[in-house]
Amino acid sequence: MSSRPDVVAAGALVWRVTGRKLEVLLVHRPSYDDWSIPKGKLNNGEDIPVAAIREVEEETGVPIYLGQPLGKVNYRLGDGRKKTTYYWAARPLSTSTKVFKVRPHVSPAKSSEVDKVRWVTAKKAFNILTQDSDKELLGRLVDQHNDDKLDTWTLMVVRHSRAVKRSAWKGGKGSEETRPLTPVGGKMAKEMIPLLSSYGITRIVTSPWERCVATMRPYANAMKINMETFDELTESAHEKKPRPVYRLIDKLLRVNEAPVALCAHRPTLPTIVEAFRDRAPHSIIKQVPRTDPWLQTGEALVAHVSQRRGRKATIVALEKLRPRV
Repeated sequence: MSSRPDVVAAGALVWRVTGRKLEVLLVHRPSYDDWSIPKGKLNNGEDIPVAAIREVEEETGVPIYLGQPLGKVNYRLGDGRKKTTYYWAARPLSTSTKVFKVRPHVSPAKSSEVDKVRWVTAKKAFNILTQDSDKELLGRLVDQHNDDKLDTWTLMVVRHSRAVKRSAWKGGKGSEETRPLTPVGGKMAKEMIPLLSSYGITRIVTSPWERCVATMRPYANAMKINMETFDELTESAHEKKPRPVYRLIDKLLRVNEAPVALCAHRPTLPTIVEAFRDRAPHSIIKQVPRTDPWLQTGEALVAHVSQRRGRKATIVALEKLRPRV
């Protein structure tokens, strides 16, 4: 077996509905003479969801934002290394949006890598996709569409980035409300920009305390949007009355206004997870840790929510993310 590091890649099955037909975006690779789902290897230090966004735009010219994850594909390369490719369902993103404009420029792939890009119906895609693993991913997407679970909205709960220790800050320096991020925490906050953009986040909700506001500030500034602060998200308010936090999370889960990121403190996470649990089947919520600390500093829990006609909004997928620093 090779001693070289394993290979990680990412891609997305981009979809749309034209008329009443589900269509997906596929690419033709001349070197393999195959039709496939757009994907590619991570750049150094790149987060996996960010790589999926970049690779799809490179190969298709279509900017996207991510929806629910579709899973991963593993296999061995010729040199013995393991390759893992992560996939999402994704929707096209307009180039006129703020979300697109905060992203770095993406250069198109060479024609020797991809020479054809085509929207096809899901039915036709099953016939022209070359790899069985791609057909399996397409099958998952079609199943979600047939069950009215493919069209989702996103709630991302972020635990604030690393902050100065309580003991150090309270030792004659300042109040708990003003405790700031460390330099590493500030870097983590900046690294959240491409991750938040990958999921099309256009709304920021946060505790008004400094370490939460500072975590979301880089993205809010890049997007030129105002943060919405809620006093009930502070540690002290939650300790007195946790129920307002539950009601806020439940509303964000059931009302599809915009893809939203919410920044919270560790003590509020049990209440947030309770709200998640009440809108998710056991097969989904079992992915969430059962005990403190729930999320590490800088980590995010992403809920993908869908609503069938006549039924309550339900979480159909969960992801845990952490920016690479």
